[in-house]
Amino acid sequence: MRCLKPVTLLSILTLLLFSGTLATALLRPVIVEARAAADGPQAAPAAKPAPAAPQTPAAAPAQAPATPQAGYVGTEVCATCHTGYGTSINATRHGLAKHPGTPAAAQGCETCHGPGEAHASDPEKIKPKQFNKISAKEVSATCTTCHNKGVHALWKGSQHEARNVSCISCHSIHKPMSTTAQLKAINQQGTCITCHRDKVAKLDKSGHMPVREGKMECTSCHNPHGTTNVRLLKTGNSVNEACASCHAEKRGPWLFEHAGINGESCATCHDPHGSSNDRMLVAKLPFLCQRCHNHTRHPSTIYDNKVVQSSNRLFSRSCVTCHSAIHGSNHPSGSTFLRQ
Repeated sequence: MRCLKPVTLLSILTLLLFSGTLATALLRPVIVEARAAADGPQAAPAAKPAPAAPQTPAAAPAQAPATPQAGYVGTEVCATCHTGYGTSINATRHGLAKHPGTPAAAQGCETCHGPGEAHASDPEKIKPKQFNKISAKEVSATCTTCHNKGVHALWKGSQHEARNVSCISCHSIHKPMSTTAQLKAINQQGTCITCHRDKVAKLDKSGHMPVREGKMECTSCHNPHGTTNVRLLKTGNSVNEACASCHAEKRGPWLFEHAGINGESCATCHDPHGSSNDRMLVAKLPFLCQRCHNHTRHPSTIYDNKVVQSSNRLFSRSCVTCHSAIHGSNHPSGSTFLRQ
Protein backbone atom coordinates (compact mmCIF):
# COMPACT_ATOMS: atom_id res chain seq x y z
CA MET A 1 0.00 0.00 0.00
CA ARG A 2 1.42 3.38 -1.13
CA CYS A 3 1.99 6.00 1.56
CA LEU A 4 0.36 9.40 1.12
CA LYS A 5 2.66 12.37 0.74
CA PRO A 6 2.59 14.67 3.79
CA VAL A 7 0.55 17.85 3.28
CA THR A 8 2.89 20.82 3.29
CA LEU A 9 2.19 24.50 3.84
CA LEU A 10 3.02 25.21 0.18
CA SER A 11 0.37 22.76 -0.98
CA ILE A 12 -2.28 24.39 1.23
CA LEU A 13 -1.46 27.89 -0.05
CA THR A 14 -1.64 26.72 -3.68
CA LEU A 15 -5.06 25.13 -3.07
CA LEU A 16 -6.45 28.29 -1.45
CA LEU A 17 -5.19 30.49 -4.32
CA PHE A 18 -6.79 28.24 -6.92
CA SER A 19 -10.13 28.17 -5.02
CA GLY A 20 -10.27 31.98 -4.81
CA THR A 21 -9.57 32.42 -8.49
CA LEU A 22 -12.27 29.92 -9.44
CA ALA A 23 -14.87 31.59 -7.21
CA THR A 24 -14.16 35.02 -8.69
CA ALA A 25 -14.58 33.73 -12.22
CA LEU A 26 -17.95 32.07 -11.40
CA LEU A 27 -19.50 35.05 -9.54
CA ARG A 28 -18.49 37.80 -12.02
CA PRO A 29 -21.47 37.33 -14.44
CA VAL A 30 -23.97 37.40 -11.52
CA ILE A 31 -22.54 40.66 -10.19
CA VAL A 32 -22.66 42.30 -13.63
CA GLU A 33 -26.35 41.33 -14.20
CA ALA A 34 -27.35 42.63 -10.75
CA ARG A 35 -25.59 45.95 -11.38
CA ALA A 36 -27.28 46.34 -14.80
CA ALA A 37 -30.74 45.73 -13.27
CA ALA A 38 -30.08 48.35 -10.56
CA ASP A 39 -29.00 51.02 -13.06
CA GLY A 40 -32.12 50.58 -15.25
CA PRO A 41 -32.32 50.36 -19.02
CA GLN A 42 -29.82 52.45 -20.87
CA ALA A 43 -29.14 53.12 -24.47
CA ALA A 44 -27.12 50.50 -26.15
CA PRO A 45 -23.54 51.47 -26.49
CA ALA A 46 -22.78 53.17 -29.76
CA ALA A 47 -21.27 50.89 -32.27
CA LYS A 48 -17.71 51.49 -33.15
CA PRO A 49 -17.41 53.58 -36.25
CA ALA A 50 -16.37 51.53 -39.25
CA PRO A 51 -12.82 52.18 -40.26
CA ALA A 52 -12.63 54.67 -43.07
CA ALA A 53 -11.87 53.16 -46.42
CA PRO A 54 -8.36 53.91 -47.51
CA GLN A 55 -8.37 56.90 -49.75
CA THR A 56 -6.88 56.30 -53.15
CA PRO A 57 -4.94 59.21 -54.50
CA ALA A 58 -6.84 61.05 -57.12
CA ALA A 59 -5.64 60.46 -60.61
CA ALA A 60 -3.04 63.03 -61.45
CA PRO A 61 -4.22 65.41 -64.11
CA ALA A 62 -2.63 64.97 -67.48
CA GLN A 63 0.63 66.84 -67.57
CA ALA A 64 0.35 69.89 -69.69
CA PRO A 65 3.08 70.39 -72.24
CA ALA A 66 5.95 72.46 -70.99
CA THR A 67 5.63 76.14 -71.72
CA PRO A 68 8.02 76.99 -74.54
CA GLN A 69 10.93 79.18 -73.61
CA ALA A 70 11.41 82.61 -75.08
CA GLY A 71 11.93 82.34 -78.82
CA TYR A 72 10.35 78.86 -79.01
CA VAL A 73 6.82 78.14 -80.19
CA GLY A 74 6.41 74.42 -79.54
CA THR A 75 5.93 71.34 -81.71
CA GLU A 76 2.18 71.96 -82.18
CA VAL A 77 2.86 75.20 -84.03
CA CYS A 78 5.46 73.49 -86.26
CA ALA A 79 3.00 70.72 -87.15
CA THR A 80 0.41 73.17 -88.48
CA CYS A 81 2.55 73.69 -91.58
CA HIS A 82 5.01 70.78 -91.58
CA THR A 83 2.37 68.08 -91.68
CA GLY A 84 3.47 64.49 -91.35
CA TYR A 85 6.83 65.23 -89.73
CA GLY A 86 5.41 65.06 -86.22
CA THR A 87 3.87 61.65 -86.92
CA SER A 88 7.04 60.24 -88.47
CA ILE A 89 9.33 61.30 -85.64
CA ASN A 90 6.92 59.99 -83.01
CA ALA A 91 7.49 56.51 -84.43
CA THR A 92 11.22 56.74 -83.57
CA ARG A 93 13.17 57.08 -80.34
CA HIS A 94 13.54 60.79 -80.89
CA GLY A 95 9.79 61.12 -80.35
CA LEU A 96 9.63 59.48 -76.91
CA ALA A 97 8.41 62.46 -74.89
CA LYS A 98 8.55 60.52 -71.59
CA HIS A 99 12.26 59.83 -71.98
CA PRO A 100 14.18 62.80 -70.54
CA GLY A 101 17.05 62.44 -73.01
CA THR A 102 15.07 62.78 -76.24
CA PRO A 103 14.39 65.92 -78.30
CA ALA A 104 10.65 65.46 -77.75
CA ALA A 105 11.16 65.80 -73.98
CA ALA A 106 12.94 69.14 -74.42
CA GLN A 107 11.74 71.57 -77.08
CA GLY A 108 10.49 69.07 -79.64
CA CYS A 109 11.34 70.05 -83.21
CA GLU A 110 13.20 73.12 -81.98
CA THR A 111 15.63 71.01 -79.95
CA CYS A 112 17.44 70.24 -83.21
CA HIS A 113 16.20 72.93 -85.60
CA GLY A 114 16.60 75.86 -83.21
CA PRO A 115 14.07 78.46 -81.95
CA GLY A 116 11.16 78.81 -84.36
CA GLU A 117 9.36 81.95 -83.21
CA ALA A 118 11.02 84.18 -85.80
CA HIS A 119 10.37 81.59 -88.53
CA ALA A 120 6.71 81.29 -87.51
CA SER A 121 6.26 85.07 -87.77
CA ASP A 122 7.94 85.30 -91.20
CA PRO A 123 8.24 81.85 -92.82
CA GLU A 124 9.46 83.15 -96.17
CA LYS A 125 12.44 85.20 -95.06
CA ILE A 126 13.54 83.51 -91.85
CA LYS A 127 14.37 79.80 -91.95
CA PRO A 128 15.23 77.44 -89.08
CA LYS A 129 18.27 75.17 -89.17
CA GLN A 130 17.93 73.08 -92.35
CA PHE A 131 20.24 70.10 -92.14
CA ASN A 132 20.37 69.47 -95.86
CA LYS A 133 21.69 73.00 -96.43
CA ILE A 134 24.33 73.36 -93.73
CA SER A 135 27.84 71.93 -93.58
CA ALA A 136 28.63 68.41 -92.42
CA LYS A 137 30.45 69.73 -89.35
CA GLU A 138 27.40 71.79 -88.32
CA VAL A 139 25.15 68.75 -88.72
CA SER A 140 27.44 66.57 -86.63
CA ALA A 141 27.85 69.30 -84.01
CA THR A 142 24.06 69.35 -83.54
CA CYS A 143 23.76 65.57 -83.25
CA THR A 144 26.71 65.18 -80.90
CA THR A 145 25.12 67.47 -78.34
CA CYS A 146 23.25 64.29 -77.33
CA HIS A 147 25.08 61.45 -79.10
CA ASN A 148 28.48 61.92 -77.48
CA LYS A 149 28.89 58.78 -75.37
CA GLY A 150 29.43 55.08 -75.95
CA VAL A 151 30.06 54.20 -79.59
CA HIS A 152 29.76 57.89 -80.57
CA ALA A 153 32.40 59.14 -78.14
CA LEU A 154 35.24 59.16 -80.70
CA TRP A 155 33.37 60.77 -83.59
CA LYS A 156 35.32 64.00 -83.45
CA GLY A 157 38.52 63.51 -85.41
CA SER A 158 37.47 60.12 -86.82
CA GLN A 159 38.12 59.14 -90.43
CA HIS A 160 34.52 59.73 -91.46
CA GLU A 161 34.32 63.09 -89.74
CA ALA A 162 37.61 64.17 -91.35
CA ARG A 163 36.23 63.28 -94.80
CA ASN A 164 33.17 65.50 -94.43
CA VAL A 165 30.76 62.66 -93.73
CA SER A 166 27.90 63.84 -91.54
CA CYS A 167 25.37 61.97 -89.41
CA ILE A 168 22.63 62.42 -92.02
CA SER A 169 24.86 60.86 -94.70
CA CYS A 170 23.88 57.50 -93.21
CA HIS A 171 20.95 58.20 -90.85
CA SER A 172 17.48 59.59 -91.47
CA ILE A 173 15.69 61.19 -88.53
CA HIS A 174 12.21 61.48 -90.06
CA LYS A 175 12.10 58.64 -92.61
CA PRO A 176 14.39 55.76 -91.61
CA MET A 177 14.28 52.60 -93.69
CA SER A 178 15.97 50.18 -91.28
CA THR A 179 14.49 48.59 -88.17
CA THR A 180 17.49 49.67 -86.08
CA ALA A 181 19.82 52.68 -86.01
CA GLN A 182 17.49 54.77 -88.25
CA LEU A 183 19.52 54.13 -91.40
CA LYS A 184 18.63 55.58 -94.79
CA ALA A 185 18.94 52.10 -96.34
CA ILE A 186 17.22 48.92 -95.29
CA ASN A 187 20.37 47.50 -93.64
CA GLN A 188 24.00 48.30 -92.94
CA GLN A 189 25.23 46.70 -96.14
CA GLY A 190 22.95 48.93 -98.20
CA THR A 191 24.18 51.99 -96.30
CA CYS A 192 27.90 51.25 -96.55
CA ILE A 193 27.76 50.43 -100.26
CA THR A 194 27.01 54.05 -101.09
CA CYS A 195 30.73 54.74 -100.51
CA HIS A 196 32.49 51.40 -100.03
CA ARG A 197 31.33 49.69 -103.21
CA ASP A 198 34.50 47.63 -103.64
CA LYS A 199 34.26 46.16 -100.14
CA VAL A 200 30.58 45.25 -100.38
CA ALA A 201 31.09 43.76 -103.84
CA LYS A 202 33.61 41.29 -102.40
CA LEU A 203 30.87 39.82 -100.24
CA ASP A 204 29.46 38.21 -103.39
CA LYS A 205 32.62 36.17 -103.94
CA SER A 206 32.79 32.48 -103.09
CA GLY A 207 34.86 33.04 -99.96
CA HIS A 208 33.32 35.77 -97.83
CA MET A 209 32.33 36.77 -94.34
CA PRO A 210 28.75 35.65 -93.55
CA VAL A 211 27.32 39.15 -93.96
CA ARG A 212 24.87 38.40 -96.74
CA GLU A 213 23.65 35.39 -94.72
CA GLY A 214 22.76 37.73 -91.86
CA LYS A 215 25.23 36.30 -89.33
CA MET A 216 27.45 39.39 -89.34
CA GLU A 217 27.19 43.08 -90.11
CA CYS A 218 29.73 45.73 -91.05
CA THR A 219 29.66 46.88 -87.43
CA SER A 220 30.65 43.40 -86.25
CA CYS A 221 34.23 44.49 -87.04
CA HIS A 222 34.02 48.27 -87.58
CA ASN A 223 32.71 51.20 -85.58
CA PRO A 224 31.87 53.88 -88.17
CA HIS A 225 31.70 56.57 -85.49
CA GLY A 226 35.40 56.36 -84.61
CA THR A 227 37.85 54.08 -82.82
CA THR A 228 41.40 54.00 -81.53
CA ASN A 229 42.27 51.17 -83.93
CA VAL A 230 43.25 51.35 -87.60
CA ARG A 231 40.56 51.23 -90.30
CA LEU A 232 37.84 51.97 -87.73
CA LEU A 233 38.16 48.47 -86.27
CA LYS A 234 36.19 48.31 -83.04
CA THR A 235 38.42 45.84 -81.13
CA GLY A 236 42.09 46.09 -80.17
CA ASN A 237 44.78 48.36 -81.55
CA SER A 238 45.79 46.43 -84.69
CA VAL A 239 44.34 44.30 -87.45
CA ASN A 240 45.63 41.14 -85.76
CA GLU A 241 43.96 41.99 -82.45
CA ALA A 242 40.67 42.61 -84.19
CA CYS A 243 40.84 39.27 -86.03
CA ALA A 244 41.94 37.37 -82.91
CA SER A 245 38.84 38.56 -81.04
CA CYS A 246 37.03 35.79 -82.97
CA HIS A 247 39.86 33.62 -84.29
CA ALA A 248 41.46 33.12 -80.89
CA GLU A 249 43.17 29.88 -81.89
CA LYS A 250 45.34 31.86 -84.33
CA ARG A 251 46.50 34.37 -81.70
CA GLY A 252 49.39 32.47 -80.18
CA PRO A 253 51.80 33.03 -78.53
CA TRP A 254 53.90 30.60 -80.50
CA LEU A 255 57.28 29.02 -79.91
CA PHE A 256 57.89 29.44 -83.63
CA GLU A 257 56.09 32.42 -85.13
CA HIS A 258 55.30 32.99 -88.77
CA ALA A 259 56.90 36.37 -89.30
CA GLY A 260 54.43 37.51 -91.91
CA ILE A 261 51.55 36.99 -89.48
CA ASN A 262 52.73 38.38 -86.17
CA GLY A 263 55.03 40.98 -87.67
CA GLU A 264 52.52 42.41 -90.13
CA SER A 265 48.80 41.62 -90.22
CA CYS A 266 46.32 38.92 -91.13
CA ALA A 267 45.43 40.98 -94.21
CA THR A 268 48.84 40.16 -95.67
CA CYS A 269 47.47 36.77 -96.70
CA HIS A 270 43.69 37.07 -96.19
CA ASP A 271 41.11 39.47 -97.59
CA PRO A 272 38.60 39.93 -94.77
CA HIS A 273 35.79 41.12 -97.05
CA GLY A 274 35.88 38.27 -99.55
CA SER A 275 37.97 36.37 -102.05
CA SER A 276 37.61 33.86 -104.85
CA ASN A 277 40.39 31.76 -103.31
CA ASP A 278 40.29 29.13 -100.61
CA ARG A 279 40.18 30.50 -97.02
CA MET A 280 39.72 34.05 -98.31
CA LEU A 281 43.37 34.23 -99.39
CA VAL A 282 44.46 37.18 -101.49
CA ALA A 283 46.10 34.83 -104.03
CA LYS A 284 46.05 31.16 -104.90
CA LEU A 285 48.54 28.80 -103.33
CA PRO A 286 51.46 28.28 -103.86
CA PHE A 287 51.79 31.67 -105.55
CA LEU A 288 50.80 33.47 -102.37
CA CYS A 289 53.61 31.78 -100.41
CA GLN A 290 56.15 32.51 -103.11
CA ARG A 291 55.55 36.22 -102.77
CA CYS A 292 57.87 35.94 -99.79
CA HIS A 293 59.45 32.48 -100.03
CA ASN A 294 60.94 32.87 -103.48
CA HIS A 295 64.45 31.57 -102.61
CA THR A 296 64.04 28.61 -100.31
CA ARG A 297 64.87 24.91 -100.22
CA HIS A 298 62.11 24.28 -102.70
CA PRO A 299 62.64 25.29 -106.34
CA SER A 300 61.99 29.00 -106.63
CA THR A 301 61.06 28.63 -110.27
CA ILE A 302 57.59 27.31 -109.55
CA TYR A 303 56.24 29.57 -112.26
CA ASP A 304 58.62 27.97 -114.77
CA ASN A 305 57.00 25.82 -117.37
CA LYS A 306 59.17 22.79 -116.65
CA VAL A 307 58.52 22.80 -112.93
CA VAL A 308 54.78 23.24 -113.43
CA GLN A 309 54.73 20.05 -115.46
CA SER A 310 56.64 18.00 -112.89
CA SER A 311 55.76 19.49 -109.49
CA ASN A 312 52.89 18.32 -107.33
CA ARG A 313 52.99 21.47 -105.22
CA LEU A 314 50.40 23.15 -107.41
CA PHE A 315 47.65 20.75 -106.38
CA SER A 316 45.49 20.03 -103.36
CA ARG A 317 46.36 22.38 -100.48
CA SER A 318 49.77 23.07 -101.94
CA CYS A 319 52.25 24.35 -99.32
CA VAL A 320 49.96 23.81 -96.36
CA THR A 321 49.59 20.13 -97.23
CA CYS A 322 52.88 19.74 -95.34
CA HIS A 323 53.23 23.05 -93.51
CA SER A 324 49.90 22.67 -91.73
CA ALA A 325 50.78 24.83 -88.72
CA ILE A 326 51.22 27.85 -90.95
CA HIS A 327 50.12 30.40 -88.31
CA GLY A 328 52.70 29.20 -85.79
CA SER A 329 53.85 26.16 -83.88
CA ASN A 330 54.58 25.28 -80.26
CA HIS A 331 56.16 21.93 -81.12
CA PRO A 332 59.91 21.60 -80.39
CA SER A 333 60.36 20.44 -83.98
CA GLY A 334 57.94 22.98 -85.44
CA SER A 335 60.44 25.45 -86.85
CA THR A 336 59.21 24.73 -90.38
CA PHE A 337 55.56 24.70 -89.27
CA LEU A 338 55.17 21.03 -90.09
CA ARG A 339 53.60 20.20 -86.71
CA GLN A 340 51.36 21.87 -84.19
